[in-house]
Amino acid sequence: MAKERRLLTFSISAVTFILLEVAALAMLNRSGDLQHMWIARTGYRFRTAAWSSSETVRNYFMLHGANEELAAENMVLNEELLRLRHQLRVNKADSASVPVPVSNGFRNIPAMVCKISRNSQHNYIILDKGSEDGVVPQSGIVTANGVVGIIDAVDRHFSYGISFMNTNMSVSARIGGEGAVGPLSWDGAGSRGAVLKQIPLQYHYSPGDTIWTSGHSQLYPADIPLGIAGDSKVVNGSVNEISVQLFEDFRSLRYVTIVCSEYAEEIDYLENLEENHE
Repeated sequence: MAKERRLLTFSISAVTFILLEVAALAMLNRSGDLQHMWIARTGYRFRTAAWSSSETVRNYFMLHGANEELAAENMVLNEELLRLRHQLRVNKADSASVPVPVSNGFRNIPAMVCKISRNSQHNYIILDKGSEDGVVPQSGIVTANGVVGIIDAVDRHFSYGISFMNTNMSVSARIGGEGAVGPLSWDGAGSRGAVLKQIPLQYHYSPGDTIWTSGHSQLYPADIPLGIAGDSKVVNGSVNEISVQLFEDFRSLRYVTIVCSEYAEEIDYLENLEENHE
């Protein structure tokens, strides 16, 4: 009983205090222009703070949608770049050809990087797209600036990939427009260093030549720019190894495109058929 009485007394006191404060502010507001201005400014500051907080919360929940739009826009631009580069190569090979729409045989899925490691010899990447988005294992991960990695495992909503910054990964690459082809792999040191290997000694190149994906793989489309050729050294007296400065900066990687070959099953079938005949 005593406890209930104390609670009732406290409630009455609190209500009385609030009413007195409201009455005091009302009287102060009517007592002069200066007081009215002070109260108006206080109320404005309070409303501004409340509006700012609500906008912050609203923007936070809208961020995912904005990221999805940016990823989709990024993918469309990448597709157009690849199409135009391929068309330029076709026209160069046959100057009499008429430009026509080109399909590179890949299905493209925009994605955003959820997590990427950069501090080991076997780095990985996690993307926000999975099997429900059409992602399958052994799909490539690219941007307009190069190859990012390869999808290794797929869940419903996420994908796990092997980063190019992994000593177990290499990409078939070409020097210049019609140059020699060899495996390009991470140099194991910096975030933008790579090495192009197994280039015949008789092939002459110039430092500064662009390195491109060769297209000799079902993982990546041809003609994705990878980096710039640098110095070279002779290995085993028979081939060159060329240092490459990558275009892609893995430290600021955010949006990528997952490329799934539309002909992967047919190519695998033909390869298995050839192996069985041998």
